[in-house]
Amino acid sequence: MLRAAMQDPRGFLDSFASRDGAVLDEIQRAPELMSYLLEYIDRDLQTGRRMGRWILTGSESLLLSQRITQSLAGRIAMHEVLPMNALELAEFPVRRGDGRHSLTRAVLEGGYPALKAERPDRATWFDTYVTTYIERDVCNILRVGDLSAFQRFLALCAGRTGQLLNLAQLGADAGVAQSTARAWMSVLEATYIVKLIPGWYGNINKRLVKAPKLHFIDTGLACALLGITNETTLETHPLRGALVESWVAGELFKAQAVHALHSRIFHWRDQNAAEADLVVDLNGKLTVIEVKSARTVQPEWARALERMTNALPRGTSVERVIVHGGGDDMPTLKGTTLVSWTRVADFARDAFGGKSGARGSKLRGSKLRGSKLRSSKLRSSKPAVQPPARLKIAKDQKKSAPPRKAAKSATRKAVRKTAKKTGRIR
Repeated sequence: MLRAAMQDPRGFLDSFASRDGAVLDEIQRAPELMSYLLEYIDRDLQTGRRMGRWILTGSESLLLSQRITQSLAGRIAMHEVLPMNALELAEFPVRRGDGRHSLTRAVLEGGYPALKAERPDRATWFDTYVTTYIERDVCNILRVGDLSAFQRFLALCAGRTGQLLNLAQLGADAGVAQSTARAWMSVLEATYIVKLIPGWYGNINKRLVKAPKLHFIDTGLACALLGITNETTLETHPLRGALVESWVAGELFKAQAVHALHSRIFHWRDQNAAEADLVVDLNGKLTVIEVKSARTVQPEWARALERMTNALPRGTSVERVIVHGGGDDMPTLKGTTLVSWTRVADFARDAFGGKSGARGSKLRGSKLRGSKLRSSKLRSSKPAVQPPARLKIAKDQKKSAPPRKAAKSATRKAVRKTAKKTGRIR
């Protein structure tokens, strides 16, 4: 089929044009077809035929592919299909021996459908996936002279998930030039292995770090590349926090793709190392997110979010969110929405225009309050003002108290009168 498409593109497309179109899979392997396909799409537009007759799929992003010169701009709608999110994974039936559902297990398993549907050995499946990915997809995109060096580069990237990207240092650790590291990183992006999220700077008048942050889209693959094969190892692994952050970022990436949005997810960090893990900038509202893998919520978690929100211009609509590894029965934090890891997929869907999500509030113009998430309402554990009765008592006491200056004068006269009686003054 591929040979026929390459040798006679028009004849190949003609065989489908007379019908109702076709689904062309792995289109990146025949990039020449895109230029010929343009003729058929323009003809459909001129004759008034319905759109959507041609569906192009592939394991490489058409926007990032260097081999595809005809992008069909203005004639196609792009839709990314990423690994399954937590809501989709929950639709699979629970089987005997699956064990208890936990955050650690969710991070370890990732979201590739085959691992849920077919239940193969996880380590073997990921080893095969990495091998075929390097030998097929990577070699089709660019010529890699040393495949083992690329595999080492891939593993080093897994060790940097959830961290700022330094291509010079990454290239040095992998034993390749910085230009090579940049080219290889673009391949990982084009094949949906990683995403680089830029630093958010907006209108803040501060020195901010604009370096991108690296996230593996599927944390199951990242764990496999790091040699993490079970939950016990992941629980105590030094990169557990970074992997949890990438898992949360992955849920946001998937929700963003469902709504066909692009480049709305950022991170924030200033020169003093104050940072917010994730920032969603959508429709004039900022959702600032801090990710913590711990199960016990700590009040100091909100301090980094406060630093960023306090630096925003007056009137900015913002919501502060902490995603944690605990359950729903956590104490509330004033001005901050708490989201359990079990509801991250719901939260991500709402953040990108799903069901009614949490609403932001105006900074400095009104008090920041936690918003509704599903059926739970977040409230401050302490009253914001004194009860009216206490305020009234304090007011009455203030009225009855003598002026400070008059009290000092009365005391001075009493002392002088006493002194005259005793003869101490004349």
